[in-house]
Amino acid sequence: MKTSYPRILVLTIILLFTINFSSAEKAEKFELTIDNIMEGPKLVGTSPSNIRWLPDSSKVYFRWKKPEEEEEGIYYISKKGGKPVRVKDELKGEAILRGEFSPNGKKIVFSKNGDIYIYDLKKDEIYCIIQTPAPSYESFPHFTRDSKKIYFKKDNNLFLLNLATGMLKQLTNFVPERERKKLTPSQRWLIKQQKELFEVFKQREKRKPKIREKLMKTIKPYYLNKNESITYFQLSPNEKYVLFLLEERIPEARRTIVPNYVTVSGYTEDIPSRTKVGDKSRKRKIGILEVETGNVIWPDYGIKDKELEPIFYFWGRRIGRNLWSEDGKKCLIVCRSADFKDRWIFLLDPSTGKTKIVDHLHDPAWIGYLSYEFGWIDNESIYFTSERDGFSHLYTVSIKGGEAKQLTKGKFEVYSPIVSKNRKCFYFTSNEIHPGERHFYKMSINGGKRIKITYLEGNNRVYLSPDESTLAILYSYSNKPWELYLQPNRTGAKAQQITLSTTKRFRSYPWIAPEIVQFTARDGAKVYARLYKPKKPHEKRPAVIFVHGAGYLQNAHKWWSSYYREYMFHHFLMERGYYVLDIDYRGSAGYGRDWRTAIYRHMGGKDLTDQVDGARFLVEKYGVDPKRIGIYGGSYGGFITLMAMFKTPDVFAVGAALRPVTDWAHYNHVYTGAILNLPQDDEEAYKRSSPIYYVGGLKNPLLICHGVVDRNVHFQDVVRLVQRLIELRKENWELAIYPVEGHSFKNSSSWADEYKRIFKLFETYLKK
Repeated sequence: MKTSYPRILVLTIILLFTINFSSAEKAEKFELTIDNIMEGPKLVGTSPSNIRWLPDSSKVYFRWKKPEEEEEGIYYISKKGGKPVRVKDELKGEAILRGEFSPNGKKIVFSKNGDIYIYDLKKDEIYCIIQTPAPSYESFPHFTRDSKKIYFKKDNNLFLLNLATGMLKQLTNFVPERERKKLTPSQRWLIKQQKELFEVFKQREKRKPKIREKLMKTIKPYYLNKNESITYFQLSPNEKYVLFLLEERIPEARRTIVPNYVTVSGYTEDIPSRTKVGDKSRKRKIGILEVETGNVIWPDYGIKDKELEPIFYFWGRRIGRNLWSEDGKKCLIVCRSADFKDRWIFLLDPSTGKTKIVDHLHDPAWIGYLSYEFGWIDNESIYFTSERDGFSHLYTVSIKGGEAKQLTKGKFEVYSPIVSKNRKCFYFTSNEIHPGERHFYKMSINGGKRIKITYLEGNNRVYLSPDESTLAILYSYSNKPWELYLQPNRTGAKAQQITLSTTKRFRSYPWIAPEIVQFTARDGAKVYARLYKPKKPHEKRPAVIFVHGAGYLQNAHKWWSSYYREYMFHHFLMERGYYVLDIDYRGSAGYGRDWRTAIYRHMGGKDLTDQVDGARFLVEKYGVDPKRIGIYGGSYGGFITLMAMFKTPDVFAVGAALRPVTDWAHYNHVYTGAILNLPQDDEEAYKRSSPIYYVGGLKNPLLICHGVVDRNVHFQDVVRLVQRLIELRKENWELAIYPVEGHSFKNSSSWADEYKRIFKLFETYLKK
């Protein structure tokens, strides 16, 4: 009997461990509920970002959060692979991810809190080289070509610091007009009289030491009016010229105000926001300053009939990082016309301000951002991308003149080309295999055969090591979020997965890769879409069409969607017997120029009929009940939902419009002005494209959801729509507001509330 107690105890312990282990496993299992779906990164995980190689290609750094960690950190991995190592010194990690490497690869320069720092990679030390008290602020530091000096922006001016001697030199002297010493004609006359009458002033002039006079010589000033500021500088490699961007604020432009009601102070506070389309907030122009003389030269473009605007950023993307040729004698400038229909690449002679057109692209609709990539191959030739044949392709041209040479051709897009270090080949990404798949390619500098280097099906975002031996790849598939891989830079080499970012809960659910389908639109176009097909369709055969946002965005692809909450919500609907179709309608990215511009002067035209034709496809191929089809989407998707409910009420039984544009005349200038021209010039385009003019067509239930502090699509949009609904005595609608949310929600509680309302709408009307 005595020996039985230990056995019982052992069995009890084993049983307890088994129960606890089972409970732990059970706790990890994911339950598909709206509350769980809307946890966002807490459920899915945080993928690697900010990928960057060290100059010697020994390590690649990235920002990442392991599933078991509370906070994001900075990690590195050897080019040989292994396990990621967390950087202990956050400042050094930030320097590597944000700073600029010196051309010799030995140092990093970066700014933090208005001061300038150097990270010496060999000594593994950081030291501050420019530190001034507030409100003084230094920013945008860069190395010179010889790695011996840095230049940086302070207020409206550019300064050059010699790292060896510590000598600081001011290169420009842009002075606010208010600081200019202004003299009246009578005051100037009195000074002249004093110098003529009194010998003492003449003697003072003679006693000034010549060397002191030379040292005291100031840089020639350029006076800025009260609305002008300098927002960008680039020093030529030979340090003789400064290219700068002057911005002039237009005082007459009226900015909108977004009221914030839920504040710490308890008072309503105003959030300044953007202007509306047709009301430009500022003008921009490029200038060249000669360092030795201080003279400012304004380029002569030789184009009189169009207003030109220089472009440095497009949709948040930096273009033309190296505007100067290596010898510093020539500079490239990219400009677009104010009506968005022309793009020029100019060759600028900085000594004279004269320019020559290297390439000109005209589009009767508007120029897309894929036609703004460009760069130097050598001192005599450049490359650029253009949609001139209907798709974004790669071209080269000599700066001496002649026709541009097209290097790639076909019904696919080329993205982010770069030139190899030996200048013998290009590297770029393209969707040549499939519109919804992207791979990394290598091609001779003269064109010809394209060599595909990546092989993983999906999307491969490649970061090439400086020595071009290794690829750091952010890779994802339809049901697999982005992870970091390393692969030798050659075809057939195996990619090694470095990170695992998803949580165990997320991985415990069998997420599907939605089927990519095609249907034929009424005009014969082949439309791609993602299809979520239920294993057991509900007896009523309901369906939902999801409309992605942004307009020019792609979602019927083979990689992890930025709409990942919607992706999971579609699983939730699928489990409850719904068919879900997610369409890359007209205007979406990835399908060429004609697809992109099919919405010109008529948003809510072909992009809407593609949704209607998608509904017909569901009915004809999958037996969906034509009376039980719902539609929903956010932003541009919310706009299309409103147009669908107002213009095609017999097709869609219900709709949920989230943060929708209701009147394009109230959206921003760059996006809307390109697609619809300006409201004062093309009123017809705005009237036929804006849901607020079609409110009278509403018949079926409509849910509208909007964040109150939305600085993109303003809450005012939905308020104006609601007033129209009231005036037209429409009853079949409801509005849900989210007081602390902007355009993209931050709080899981808001996400959950919104999607529970959407689901309730579908359940109530599509299954009754």
